[in-house]
Amino acid sequence: MTELPTPPSNPDPSRNPRILIVGNAGQLGRELEQCFADVGTILAVDRESVDLADADQTRDLVRRAAPDIILNAAAYTAVDRAESEMPLAHAINALAPRVLAEEAAEHNALLVHYSTDYVFDGSKQGPWTEDDAPAPLNVYGANKLAGEEAIQNSRARYLIFRTSWVYGPHGNNFLLTMLRLAAERDRLSIVNDQIGAPTTSIELARSTREIVTGVLAGRFGAANDWSGLYHMTCAGSVSWFGFAQAIFARASERLGVKEPELIPIGAKDYPTPAARPRNSVLSNAKLNSRFGVQLPSWQSALDEVIARLQKRSGSA
Repeated sequence: MTELPTPPSNPDPSRNPRILIVGNAGQLGRELEQCFADVGTILAVDRESVDLADADQTRDLVRRAAPDIILNAAAYTAVDRAESEMPLAHAINALAPRVLAEEAAEHNALLVHYSTDYVFDGSKQGPWTEDDAPAPLNVYGANKLAGEEAIQNSRARYLIFRTSWVYGPHGNNFLLTMLRLAAERDRLSIVNDQIGAPTTSIELARSTREIVTGVLAGRFGAANDWSGLYHMTCAGSVSWFGFAQAIFARASERLGVKEPELIPIGAKDYPTPAARPRNSVLSNAKLNSRFGVQLPSWQSALDEVIARLQKRSGSA
């Protein structure tokens, strides 16, 4: 495991808090590490440093780090593979959050955890609220729900942010997969009957920072006032097909990507080991009401990711 600096005495966590970022090599973890760089002392670990499937390693990590804040950006996200790797998916997505919550409660740390739209079955016509009953369709969603419940049943101060269709300029995600496939194929078949809100790792990190720094500054009252579960996605909704159209409309112009022919298909024509919800749209009303935070539209968030890719490629 990674060596961590000896924790100094920190009588006032609102000033230079120790921030443990779990999963910093992932697309969200990378953004969180950048976003929180000037908030406090960052202690960042990835899967090479700690095995979250090992409860003892996870517990030992928190005790050695002695954080004031834990940002858990780690997850088992291979949705289809989770159907055949159930013990591993359960250990990382259900048991590890329980351990983090127990340790956060023991050390009076704030735990920030991210969950998923896949806790719902997609049968609702409108946006899902935090009060709607979860009914996951797949192992991944069931394990993420178990992780939520473990945190909620702990004594920890916590913020759980359910989000959807996460992507960004790094990692494995739909946008980068589309750009890769466009270089290999002239036609792409994309599911057109599942809708959601594509949400960037950039906006998730920014909104998390805004809320956490507000909590530290006492702007949202006592823990009983703000601790809880919230939905956090970019505004608006679109199908995977519509999202692909928007990606290529921008990428062909700004990145010089060859625009393939896009063929809309139904989910039944693209069978996967794990079933997906048809409607993944989440209501952000509670987040906005409690913290005054509203993420931008998925279209403008996509513009920023494309701009970052453009800058990185040198085609700006």
